[in-house]
Amino acid sequence: MKTVVGISLGASDQDFKFNTPFLGQQIAVHRVGTNGSIAKAARLLKSWEPRADVIGLGVIKDHYEAGAHHYVEKNSERLRALVSKVPVTDGAKLEEMLQEWALRHAQAELGSYFNNARVLFFSGLKNYKLALALAEHTDNLMFADPLLQLGVPKLLTSTGALQLYGTGAHYVRDWTLPELVADGALRDWTRFLLRKAMHKASVIVATLTELDDFGLEELAGKTIITSTASEQRITQLRDKGVHLVIDGSPVIKSRVVGPYLLDAMIAAATGKAPEAIQQDDYLEIITGEQLAPRIIYPNGFKRVNRFAFVIHPLSQEYFKKVKPIELLSQVSPPVLMNTLEKIMAYAPPFVYSRISGIRSPTGVEAEGWLISVGGTPREIMQHSPEFTYRRLLDAAAMARRLGAQIMGLGAFTKVVGDAGVSVARRSPLPITTGNSYSASGALWAAHDALARMRLLPAPKGRERVKFKAMVIGATGAIGSVCARLMAKAAEQVYLVSPETAKLLALKESILQETPDARLFLAARADKDIAAMDMIVTATSGAGKKVLDIMQVKPGCVITDVARPLDLPAEEVAKRPDVLVIESGEIQLPGEVHMKNIGLPKGVAYACLAETIVLALEGRFENFTVGRAIEWEKVREIYQLGLKHGMKLAAISGVNGPFSDEDIARVREKALAARVDQAALALGVSKRTKTKRLQKA
Repeated sequence: MKTVVGISLGASDQDFKFNTPFLGQQIAVHRVGTNGSIAKAARLLKSWEPRADVIGLGVIKDHYEAGAHHYVEKNSERLRALVSKVPVTDGAKLEEMLQEWALRHAQAELGSYFNNARVLFFSGLKNYKLALALAEHTDNLMFADPLLQLGVPKLLTSTGALQLYGTGAHYVRDWTLPELVADGALRDWTRFLLRKAMHKASVIVATLTELDDFGLEELAGKTIITSTASEQRITQLRDKGVHLVIDGSPVIKSRVVGPYLLDAMIAAATGKAPEAIQQDDYLEIITGEQLAPRIIYPNGFKRVNRFAFVIHPLSQEYFKKVKPIELLSQVSPPVLMNTLEKIMAYAPPFVYSRISGIRSPTGVEAEGWLISVGGTPREIMQHSPEFTYRRLLDAAAMARRLGAQIMGLGAFTKVVGDAGVSVARRSPLPITTGNSYSASGALWAAHDALARMRLLPAPKGRERVKFKAMVIGATGAIGSVCARLMAKAAEQVYLVSPETAKLLALKESILQETPDARLFLAARADKDIAAMDMIVTATSGAGKKVLDIMQVKPGCVITDVARPLDLPAEEVAKRPDVLVIESGEIQLPGEVHMKNIGLPKGVAYACLAETIVLALEGRFENFTVGRAIEWEKVREIYQLGLKHGMKLAAISGVNGPFSDEDIARVREKALAARVDQAALALGVSKRTKTKRLQKA
C-alpha cells in the first residue's frame, strides 16, 4: 500500500485519513493541518519523510505566473528543500486546471452566470489563469494584490495592469517592512478598503483562510470561488450568508481532497515524479476517475441576475423630484426652467433608483438600476439620433460598471433613430426595447378590460368569446402581431391597412397558424368600425387621424399601441362611454423596492418588465430591437412572464391607470348610450312604419 500525506497550513481540526483504491493502487491518505505554523510544517515534513511515498505541501498558494513572469515565495522553497528522499508537490498545476474547469463548468451549468459579474480577487497573481478565464465573460475585475501585499490603497482593474504589477511586485515587497502592513493604522485602512471592494463585488476569489476575518456584512449573497471547501467550511460560509460556493476540489471517500493532496495521490499511484506528470495525464485521470468540480448552495438555491433600464424625464416636472436639482427647479421661473431642460439634455447619466426584491417562483431573483438620461422628449426630438445614441451608450457603460447583464430602453429612447439597432450594435451589454412585452401587455389589458366591462355574453365551455375585433395598421410590425393574437381570441377579426397586397399575405399566414380564424380585410376602417367590440390601432400615422372615434360603438375597448399615440387625449375625451387603453402595466413578483415611477408599489411598465423577465430567465441577448417586432418573441416573452410570476396589474389610459370605479363609470355611460341608441332606432322605425301606412 502506498502512503500519501498532505501537510497543510490550514486548520488541524479538519484532519482526516482514509484508505482507498486509486488508479489500480491501494493508497493510504493522511491530511495534517498546522494552523498556519511554518515551523510545525517543517517538523512534520521531516517526520513524514521516512514514512510517506509522496508528500503534498498544502501551503497557502504563494507562487505565481503572470504572463512571462514566474515567482516562487521563499517560504515555499525552504519547506520543499527540507525533503530530499521522497517527491513533494504543492499541486499548483493541477489546482489551476481544476479551478478553471470549475469556473467553466459553472458558467455552462448555470447559464451565463459570470456575464459582466463584478469579481474581486484577493490575489490575482496567485490566480492568474483563473483571471484570464473570467475575463472572457466580464471586464469588471478587481485585484487586491497591491492593497494586501503592500498596503497601497489601490485595486487593479484589468489583467494587463495585473501583468505589469507582477513584473515588479516581489521586488517592491522586499522593501516593505511587514509590520507596517500587518499592524496599526495601515492594517485598519487596508481592511476598510478591502471591505468596500467586497461590498461592490458579486463574486469573490479567495482562499477560505483569507475569508476567516469576514462575516455576514461582507459575504452575504456572494459567490465564492475557492478550493478545498470542507463540510465544516461550508457550514461557516452558510452562517455568513454566502449563497454559492464553486470549488474545483473533488470528493473522495466523502472527504474533500485538495489539489496538493490529489496530486500526491496521482504521483504515488502512477510512480511518476510530480513534475513529470503531463496535462494529458491529468485529463485521462480526471475523466477516468469521474472527478468533478462542485457547485454548492450553503443556504439553498439562490441566483441573482442583474439588469439596467434607461428612463428619462417626460416633462420639466421630473426635475422637481430629482436631487440635487430639485431645489433649483422649485425656485426657477419658466424661462430658467427651459434653460435647465436644455442643460439637462447634455448631463451625464445617473442612477435614479436601485431595484431589489424581485423574486420569480422559480427561485431566481433579479436586481437592477434605473439609469436616467437627461433629455425630455422635446429635447430628444430636437437633436440628431446620434446625440441620443451617445447618451444611451454612456448609460450602457455605467450599467456595465454596476454589473448589469442586460439593459432595456424606456420611453422615447427606444424610438429614436433605428429603434435600438445602433445602440445594440455598439453597446457593451445586450439591449432590448421592451416593445414585445408592451404589445403583449396592451392586448392582455384589452382582453381583461373587455371582460371587466361585462357587455358581452359569457362564453360556454372552451368556446371563444363572441366579439368582433378590428386591427388598424394590421400590416405593420406591431399590427401584424396584434392581428395574430386577435385571431386566436376573437370570433371575427377585421384587418385594416391601405397595403392591400400585404393584407392578403397576412391573412394567408394567419390561417396557417389559426385555421379556424374568421378574417375580413379592408383598406379603410370607417366601413365596419361601428360594429366593433374591440379596436387595436397600431399605425405609424404620426399624428394622422386613423379613425373617427364618434363612429365607435358605445362600450368599445380601444387599445392604442401606436407610438406616438393614434388617439390624443382631446379625442379620447369626446367619448366617455368608450374605454381607450394605452398600455397594460405589470405586477412584478416578490417584495419589490424601487423609487416612485408613477405607478403603484411593485408595478412596472411592460417595457421595463420585459427587461426583468429576460434577466430572470438568464437570456442576456439583444431581444427586441428595431421597428420590426417578431410575433414569436411577443408570444415567447408573454409565456416567460407567466413562468416568472408576472401578472397584469393595471390598465392605463392617456390619463394614467384606470381604477375599478373608472371602468364601472365607462360601463354605465356605455349602457346608457346604447339605450339611447335603441330608443332612437325604435323611434325612427315607428316613424317609418307610420309613413308607409299613410302612403298605403
